[in-house]
Amino acid sequence: MIHVLPVHKHVDGHILGGLVLTSFRLLLNLFVQTYDYACSLHEEWTFLLGSRWTKVKVLYIVTRFMPFFLITTNLYTNFTPTENLSKCQTLINLDLSFGIISVTCSESFFVLRTYALWNNDRYVLAIMLTGFLAVLVASIITSFSANATTPYPTSTIPNITGCSSSADLFIPFIILFAFELGLLSLTLIRAIQSWRSANGPIYAILVKHNIFYYACGLFFSTLNVLTLLLLDYQYHAMFRDFQFIILAILALRMHLQLWQINGHAHGPDTLMSDFMCIPLTDISSAVVKFQLRGGSEDELGQIRESVYTSFRRNVLP
Repeated sequence: MIHVLPVHKHVDGHILGGLVLTSFRLLLNLFVQTYDYACSLHEEWTFLLGSRWTKVKVLYIVTRFMPFFLITTNLYTNFTPTENLSKCQTLINLDLSFGIISVTCSESFFVLRTYALWNNDRYVLAIMLTGFLAVLVASIITSFSANATTPYPTSTIPNITGCSSSADLFIPFIILFAFELGLLSLTLIRAIQSWRSANGPIYAILVKHNIFYYACGLFFSTLNVLTLLLLDYQYHAMFRDFQFIILAILALRMHLQLWQINGHAHGPDTLMSDFMCIPLTDISSAVVKFQLRGGSEDELGQIRESVYTSFRRNVLP
């Protein structure tokens, strides 16, 4: 059954606070996304114009612009006057769809990065894809099954109307939290293995493995879980879209950083290589063992080129 929230001439402080928070949240999302795009515009165009077209490049473009579609739909859904329940249903479904697509694209970068760090280990890939699929299925089922019965237009203040939803996203965010915790654990294990073999500064190893990108994504998942668990309903969406935007920013920043490192490491001839740079810590370990056997510099260069070519062949089909 569809419930309609009646129009109130008097708005208590609780409802008004929720509306003010919603307005602030939406404007903050728009500002953060626009500011990040403006700050990285030069780097992004350098990447887009200087790299060849691959599936990952298409994924990058979708990940970049999907939050803009999400924010636009969110603003329209919350502030466009409408009493049409069918229109509200469509807007809510569209908003959730953009959110799911955005998270899927962002997490794909972290999955591919982790896959590269584990030397394209297919068992690790199978574990990650299983968790990834669980998040996707849970999000689709929970979101759209809840919204199919409970969308309603709101009109608590004159001229400030819109559509809202009572979808319970606690389960999808719990699964997303577990998935991101798994990615962080896999990356941390790989970083510790590299630290033990290379015996270098632990901070440099963690930075090289992009561990802080993973940790930041996990932090916002934790924040959303706690918000859904502890706060009232009108505050449940407070960090939801913000997390989607932050995940996209983290994924794109990580990709740009790795692409730039890859270009500096291999020179202009390979600047057009497109995805995650080779797991350098694993190569370093192999190089140390090779040098202990007394190999020449020419042979060492051939090994580096062979590993790099193999990586491109496996990761960039």
